[in-house]
Amino acid sequence: MRRLFALLAIVACCAAGWRSAGAPYRFVFPRDDGSHPAYRTEWWYLTGHLVADDGHRYGFELTIFRLGLEPGAPTPAPGESRWRNGEIFPAHFALTDVTDRRFTFTEQVVRPALGQAGSSRDRLDVHALDWSIRGEDPIRLRARTAGDAIDLSLRSLKPPAINGTDGISWKGSCRTCASHYYSLTRLVGTGTVRVGANVRHVRALAWMDHEFGSDELEPGVVGWDWFALQLADGREIMLYRLRRADGSAVPQSSGTLVERDGRTRHLTLAEFSTEATGTWVSPHTHARYPSGWIVRVPSAHVAIRVTPRLRDQELVSPGHYTYWEGDVCLAPLNGPPDRCTAGEGYVELTGYAEPLQL
Repeated sequence: MRRLFALLAIVACCAAGWRSAGAPYRFVFPRDDGSHPAYRTEWWYLTGHLVADDGHRYGFELTIFRLGLEPGAPTPAPGESRWRNGEIFPAHFALTDVTDRRFTFTEQVVRPALGQAGSSRDRLDVHALDWSIRGEDPIRLRARTAGDAIDLSLRSLKPPAINGTDGISWKGSCRTCASHYYSLTRLVGTGTVRVGANVRHVRALAWMDHEFGSDELEPGVVGWDWFALQLADGREIMLYRLRRADGSAVPQSSGTLVERDGRTRHLTLAEFSTEATGTWVSPHTHARYPSGWIVRVPSAHVAIRVTPRLRDQELVSPGHYTYWEGDVCLAPLNGPPDRCTAGEGYVELTGYAEPLQL
């Protein structure tokens, strides 16, 4: 579902003038790789796995959000301050050093004024300061902090996977509880990772989500569990389970199975299960998260164990929102959980440190 996430807490839902995502939608590329300022919220979300020539392993997340303040994102009129803009661009960058057991997270919130942030409306070209996601073939990712940096070049092995039905990814029973959402589920490439002064050349396996809408969640939703699983047999599975305060799932929770040849199949909530096998208590926020799962999709003959490569992959964001987003290992149920012979993935957990406030 990837991901309304609580940055939405700073904007009100579906104010007059914003377009609803509850109507059928036909994606056209590369146009829909660009931004959609008629909708209030949007994000370009990349996660992935990096392996250096010496075997050193990393996971990464680079996300740029677009939050609309005025429909259409008007630019300053003549005589108005150049700091007046119709949207803002929060961004997140996290790096999991799996080998050295280290996790870092940095965020920034940037206005488009003076070219500091922005997004193209007809192609993939979005940036927040010097963090950027650009290009079609390849897609180029760049992000850096004082301590860490990535520079990756990625190509998609499959066409975009359109999530949901009729171009609509439903998030609830109301007619506007929806988004338009597609994924690039198997991106491969090369690049570099810098940790401190140490630069390594890496091979990459990544996943990109691009989602936009205006009023995605119904009242009573406190968070979600989201899974992006890249199976060793060449298939991918995206699942999201929206949670209410009593732990029950919103019936519209769903997923997508992507076959080896890129064909997709919509998965209803009844067609999959995600059973937590343990918990982890954050030493930073004292939040209790599920940690480890058994995921089953019987119709696809999938039954796997999902294990975090590092337990502490919590993104603590004082004043905004705290969530867990982590690199995970996929193993057969009858094998060692730390042997990733079934594949790799990323899991996102929201609403455990604090409920969503929309």
